Amino acid sequence: MIDRRSVLRTSGALAAGGLVPVVAPGRGRNGSGGASQLRPGERYVDVPGGRVWVNVVGSGRRPALLVLHGGPGAGHDYLESLGDLADDRPVVFYDQLGCGRSEKPDDPALWVVDRFVAELEAVRRALGLRRYHLYGHSWGGWLAIEYLLRQPREVSAVVLASTSASAPQFVAGTRQLRTLLPADVQRVLDEYEAKGDYTAPEYLDAVNVFYANFFCRLDPYPEALLRSAANVDGNQVYATMNGPNEFVMTGNLASWDRTSKLRRIRRPVLLTRGRYDEFAVDCTDTLEERLPFTERVEFPHSAHMAMWEDREAYMRTLASFLSDWDRAAAH
Repeated sequence: MIDRRSVLRTSGALAAGGLVPVVAPGRGRNGSGGASQLRPGERYVDVPGGRVWVNVVGSGRRPALLVLHGGPGAGHDYLESLGDLADDRPVVFYDQLGCGRSEKPDDPALWVVDRFVAELEAVRRALGLRRYHLYGHSWGGWLAIEYLLRQPREVSAVVLASTSASAPQFVAGTRQLRTLLPADVQRVLDEYEAKGDYTAPEYLDAVNVFYANFFCRLDPYPEALLRSAANVDGNQVYATMNGPNEFVMTGNLASWDRTSKLRRIRRPVLLTRGRYDEFAVDCTDTLEERLPFTERVEFPHSAHMAMWEDREAYMRTLASFLSDWDRAAAH
């Protein structure tokens, strides 16, 4: 367990780690970073490349939780259960450019990590967030890591959920998990991938066996998760950055790796994963070993969607972590 107050005392002086800070420091009058002034409801925000849809759920004087969804291109839908945390703090959802309710420009040149980092900063500025918590799930965790490496001073605490610091490590983990599937399923996957055919019905059926084991173990899937699946289907962002599916990565994220830079992130971090997560346990081990200040929780009934599969325990864990850092930040 980390010493939360000591981390808060030291972290503010660590912006000179070699990267230029994204933002200037500042706080609201009540110390909540302006959270109490966030207007609940939907709006659009201008970002590099277009406009994104933003929704603020709940209110309260506690620092807001800003949510980064996965995919890339999945939209916020599957994370709507995080609205359970909105009783005493705003929870901010947004659909990243190119998916969901945001604009969908037909321009593959937009789908690069640096533009998504700039987009996140544009959303933060538009909402006037001066102290807040950051939540990143899956690809959203990669985006959070990239953003945190720019040393934003407004972020108080971070949740990195079912994610990693390395795309190659993630893909290696999914390849290992595939060996746990029935032999005939593995045969189909290997056969069609050797031909470069990722759309054949038999191949997609085999992919769904992987997803049923390591993506979401609920049957049926929550309706919000189905909406996110529809966002990804045929999505230019996902195709450009990721590729055909979760374990065939041919896009521009294929070589992404920030393992060697993790020690620059001097914020308290909660790591969460499901026992059967498609992000294999080695991914979380690496984050825990390299990040200076971490706590870690694994959810025993979950794959990649603990916010649905272990919903009550998941929300309890997040609420406790965030509340503890709310109190520590006040000192």
